[in-house]
Amino acid sequence: MQSVDVIIVGAGISGIGAAYHLQDKCPKKSYLILEGRSAIGGTWDLFRYPGIRSDSDMHTLGFNFQPWKEAKAIADGPSIKKYVNDTANEFGIAQHIAFDHQVKRAEWCSETSRWTVTAQHNGETLQFMCTFLMMCSGYYDYAQGYTPAFNGIDAYEGQIIHPQFWPEDLDYKDKKVVVIGSGATAMTLVPSMAEHAHSVTMVQRSPTYVVSRPDRDKIANTLRKFLPEKWAYAITRFKNITLQGYVYQQSRVNPEKLKARLLKMVRQALPEYDVDTHFTPHYDPWDQRLCLIPNGDLYRAIKRGRVVIETGEIDCITSQGLRLASGKELDADILVTATGLELKLLGGTQFYMDGETVDFTQTYGYKGMMYSNVPNLIQTFGYINASWTLRADLTSEYACRVINRMDALGVDVVTPRLREEDRDMQTCPWIVGFSAGYMQRVMHKFPKQGDRDPWRNTQNFSLDKKIVRKAPLEDGALMFGKSAAVVRWPNDAKSLQEKKSAA
Repeated sequence: MQSVDVIIVGAGISGIGAAYHLQDKCPKKSYLILEGRSAIGGTWDLFRYPGIRSDSDMHTLGFNFQPWKEAKAIADGPSIKKYVNDTANEFGIAQHIAFDHQVKRAEWCSETSRWTVTAQHNGETLQFMCTFLMMCSGYYDYAQGYTPAFNGIDAYEGQIIHPQFWPEDLDYKDKKVVVIGSGATAMTLVPSMAEHAHSVTMVQRSPTYVVSRPDRDKIANTLRKFLPEKWAYAITRFKNITLQGYVYQQSRVNPEKLKARLLKMVRQALPEYDVDTHFTPHYDPWDQRLCLIPNGDLYRAIKRGRVVIETGEIDCITSQGLRLASGKELDADILVTATGLELKLLGGTQFYMDGETVDFTQTYGYKGMMYSNVPNLIQTFGYINASWTLRADLTSEYACRVINRMDALGVDVVTPRLREEDRDMQTCPWIVGFSAGYMQRVMHKFPKQGDRDPWRNTQNFSLDKKIVRKAPLEDGALMFGKSAAVVRWPNDAKSLQEKKSAA
């Protein structure tokens, strides 16, 4: 059985970033990356649908240590995959990756203070041991996407495709395509497919906020001409982080003003279009993600007559397409169900402590990256209101701080514990203030958060920088000790509820 100091699960953007920070800040630690797929890239290797691209600029979606050097800031999927792959090779990370190793189980042993990780590889069950486990597998279920139970779907005679499983040989040239959904995936697919399809109709139950931005950052490209690459990248990154933060803050403090501004931009792009019906959501900005369209590509496709938007409930799927609740029927040679993703906590890995199943719904998230009563485990869970990698980098930096502190103290176990003053805190869902269906469908399967630090999942980069980079590690909640000092505590969520009921 192979044994290393740290196991990283996942060789996507989170896992490669974690490996870099570990090499940089904990150079004496051995590590292994277990990747379920046969290639580096994670999400950017999985999704292959037309037009696949980022919905964040690459100066913030990129690593904080590796400048994005391409002219396009809103990058296509293959370019992002190459960037991650090149980073892994440049820093010698690729040689630490074990491909086609699907992690199924992780078991903590208090006697040895070690995790045993079980993976499937080519039909064989393999086990690996580590002191510290970093889960960088994202939160998508790679095995299935989300498709609602549409009435009559079995009667449809055409092709039904979920973007997560796009056929490489799909021929949609001169075909009538109906795309169900209006999230980030649909906003990417629709204008791309419109270039070759006979027609593309986007069917949405309700509108989404859409923001057009140039795919090239003029300031970034200009700075690179006069400054060293790292300086230009740092300045651009700071600019874009500040802009992201400002827009999100405005959505919280003055949503009506931001809403008016966003809709004004749409009306300027589509002056004769029914913006009220098709582009005006019933919720405030950033209650769900804003959808980015580079260079207004969706608007251009609409104006050329290549794309039509239909807003309303779907009554049923028919043999030739679908029927809306209004009675209107849409013919389709191909139906694309861009209806969302299924989420998995910790990549669907089953966790055990001393033979007992870990129920993460009964834990509290510590700084949004560790879990109460679960030792030597950290997870990367990125931002929903900003670029994923901003949080991924912070999480990896924090993991390195913790590991180095363990070495300095001469201990082998670190575990978040509720403090006595935390026993009366209010419980909140893992994510609050975000109404997107893909999140709401699974919140009951996720850990809780509290109403105070360090038990809040802030989803705020500015705040996180302070608590991750500067706040003392020994805060009374993060407990360092030897294996002999590990004590089995009751599930925190259960114990808090019992305490409140007794009161």
